[in-house]
Amino acid sequence: MSTKREPMYRGHKLDELVKMSMDELIELLPARRRRTLKRGLPPRQKKLLKSLRDARKAARKGKDVVVRTHCRDMVILPEMVDLTVAIHDGHDFHRVKIIPQMIGHVLGEFSITNREVRHGSPGIGATKSSAYVPLK
Repeated sequence: MSTKREPMYRGHKLDELVKMSMDELIELLPARRRRTLKRGLPPRQKKLLKSLRDARKAARKGKDVVVRTHCRDMVILPEMVDLTVAIHDGHDFHRVKIIPQMIGHVLGEFSITNREVRHGSPGIGATKSSAYVPLK
């Protein structure tokens, strides 16, 4: 018998977190996120938050909306849970579905910017000495 546990953040259920005021929520976050939010959101983050709220309204109507953003330093808030965000990594956008365990993190943590380096095999002219290798 498995019972599905309701997601919690620091002892509060998700629906409680959504109903909290921003000041109450800020007090639950770790120090770096708390400081970031206390200083206020810059215009680009306010714009993202507005588009996420619009996406939430569209999701209630049955539409599947993906919000694309370059704003990697946005703190994930409870009202963003269950939305899909496409986060830019410098090359392309990675789709990320926000789940309750992501609250308090930033969007950039879920879209890695560096990739595994895969070098090809060296060829003629790869180094100065290989220029003089005779071809068969």
